Amino acid sequence: MTRARFEERLFGTLRWVVIAFLALITLVPFYYMVMLSLKPIDALLVDPGSMWVSAKDLTAATYRDVLKSTDDGGQGFLKLMLNSALVSLGTVALTLAAAVPGSYAVSRLRFFGSRQVSAVFLAVYLFPATLLAVPLFVMFARLGLSGSLVGLAIVYVAQTVPVSIYMLKNYLVTIPYAVEEAAALDGCSRLQTLRRVVLPLAAPSLMATGLYVFMIAWNEFLFALLFLAADPESWTVSLGLAQLSNGIEVSKTVLMAGSVVLTVPVVLLFFAAERLLTEGLTSGADKS
Repeated sequence: MTRARFEERLFGTLRWVVIAFLALITLVPFYYMVMLSLKPIDALLVDPGSMWVSAKDLTAATYRDVLKSTDDGGQGFLKLMLNSALVSLGTVALTLAAAVPGSYAVSRLRFFGSRQVSAVFLAVYLFPATLLAVPLFVMFARLGLSGSLVGLAIVYVAQTVPVSIYMLKNYLVTIPYAVEEAAALDGCSRLQTLRRVVLPLAAPSLMATGLYVFMIAWNEFLFALLFLAADPESWTVSLGLAQLSNGIEVSKTVLMAGSVVLTVPVVLLFFAAERLLTEGLTSGADKS
């Protein structure tokens, strides 16, 4: 056996070993969380380490408890998920509306400091959230937006625009200038070129950036706690989950059900976006 053949087999085997290991440490905790959420509390106390739920113990009462409104004795997660969805989708829309022209300007226009501006945007994103929390809260409180979902979405936009511009810029620079030059010869203005040519080609990157921004807004806790703590009706799902974890009277099975409710929408969105990303990549290919 030649050395090249040996290395090919070795690294081929190691690749599957690494994939299996990563899948194991990722999926097993999630699987255990789902199993706990489907158990009654008495079955959990009898055998807390069990990785399986028998048919007689299987229950969906924990999810009913989590999703029912607080007026009906539940945890009200359905309302919290709606609040989180509104904030997350609003953040994605506002972030992309600001990041698309910003990233296009950085990638295509020539101005003083154009090479350094991407590093500046990334440096702004690296500022710790705790450093910005108090100034932002004071400013938004004076504007009357400290207890609203709109104010929270604007705060998230301030956090996500820099990294979104950085991500989109790195994709836009790969689009050939010849495509835009051809659009200019056809009479398109700069704005028309961006809307009709660049954005369709950048659809996969827009999807990836939008998904990243959505996950940030959906899972964020610090600013949600700071801005919405005084108004439980405006709480997001991350605040509701924190309340469950701190509640003495709340069973761990209900807590696990809340964790699944928090996680599953993002997982489903990721798989849906992955399919759309693949379609976007192939739909832009040249056809002869």
